[in-house]
Amino acid sequence: MATETPEQARAAYGVQSLSISEPAQSSSSNPTIQMSLEEKYQMLRSLADECIQEDELRNLLAHKPEPIAYDGFEPSGRMHIAQGVMKTINVNKMTSAGCRVKIWIADWFAMLNNKMGGDLKKIETVGRYMIEIWRASGMNLENGKVEFLWSSKEINARPDEYWPRVMDIAQKYTVQRITRCCPVMGRNVEEDLTAAQIFYPCMQCADIFFLQADICQMGMDQRKVNVLAREYCDEIKKKDKPIILSHHMLPGLQQGQEKMSKSDVSSSVFMEDEEAEVNLKIKKAYCPPNVVEGNPCMEYVKYLILPWFNEFIVERSEENGGNQSFKSFEELAADYESGELHPADLKSALSKALNKILEPVRAHFKNDETAKQLLQSVKKYRVTR
Repeated sequence: MATETPEQARAAYGVQSLSISEPAQSSSSNPTIQMSLEEKYQMLRSLADECIQEDELRNLLAHKPEPIAYDGFEPSGRMHIAQGVMKTINVNKMTSAGCRVKIWIADWFAMLNNKMGGDLKKIETVGRYMIEIWRASGMNLENGKVEFLWSSKEINARPDEYWPRVMDIAQKYTVQRITRCCPVMGRNVEEDLTAAQIFYPCMQCADIFFLQADICQMGMDQRKVNVLAREYCDEIKKKDKPIILSHHMLPGLQQGQEKMSKSDVSSSVFMEDEEAEVNLKIKKAYCPPNVVEGNPCMEYVKYLILPWFNEFIVERSEENGGNQSFKSFEELAADYESGELHPADLKSALSKALNKILEPVRAHFKNDETAKQLLQSVKKYRVTR
C-alpha cells in the first residue's frame, strides 16, 4: 500500500479521482484486460440479482466503449462488510468491464435523512473514513476510472443544471408516487416523514441525469427510485434510459435480519473489526445445520468469499473429512445440505477468509495517522436515523 502525507491525503478527498499505486492483490482487484462484448456483459450481469433491461445493457456495451456507472452512499457510520467488501468487488468488476464509475458521496442526502444527527461536519468525516476503507481494501482506483464525488460540492458547482431537474421531477409526480420511493432512505411510507425526506427521492432521481449515468449499480433497496428515473425518461421523451443493476442485499448475522444494521453491532461485521471480534461474531451467527436458504453464513460465502478468492477453503481434520476447496456455491450448498459440511467448520473457514480480506484494512487504520484519527472520530459518533 502506497503511503502519503496527511496533506496529500486531504487533497485527495476532493472531487478528483483517488488512486493507490499498489492495490491489494485478490481476485476482486484484477487489472483491466481486453474483454469481448459477451465477457463484458457477463461480468456486469454477474453483479446483480436483477437487471433492467438486459437487451439495453448489451446494446450499451456494443455502442459505448466507456459507459458511466453510478453508485452512491450516505456517510452514516461505521462501514460493514456488505458495503465495504461487496462494493469493492462490484466496482472492480465494473472497471474491468470498461466502465467509468462515479461514486456519489451523498453528504447532503445524509443530512436530509438525519444521519449523524444532520451534522454536516460529522457526515464529511464519515465520508472520508469510508473512502479510506475502500482504498485499503483493494478497490482499483488506478487510471482515473473511479471518481468519488461529494454531492454538496458538485451541486453547488452546477446549481443551474441540478435544481431545475429536481423541480421538474417534483412537478411531474404526485406526493404519493414519490413517497413510494422512501425505502431508498431506509424509511417506510407509514413513518412520519419530514418535508426534506419527501424531497430526497426527487433529488436522488435527478442525480442519475446530473451524473450522466448509463448504469445505476446499487442495492435492491434502491430499486424504486431507479425505476422512477426510467419512468421520468418517458415523461421527457428521453430514449436512452438508465440501466438498473440491483445487487443482492446481505442479511444481518442473526435470524430474521433482512439486512445488516450499523446501529446493531451484533448484526454486522465491520471493516476494521479486530480478528477476535470477527471470530466471535461469526461464531454467534445464525447458521442452522443443513439449511442454505436464509442462512447468513452461506450468503457471505456466496457473495463475498467466492467472488473475492474464486474458492472457499475449509480446513478440518482427516477424521472430519479433511481439507476441501469449493470452487462453486452449488458444490458448497450440496455438501452443507447433505450434512457433509458441519456449521462449525463452515463458520471457522468463513471467519478465516473474512479476516484475510480485512487484514489490510486493519493495518491501514493502525499505521496511517490520518486514517486512525478518522476512525477514532467515527467511533465516537452516535448513529441516528
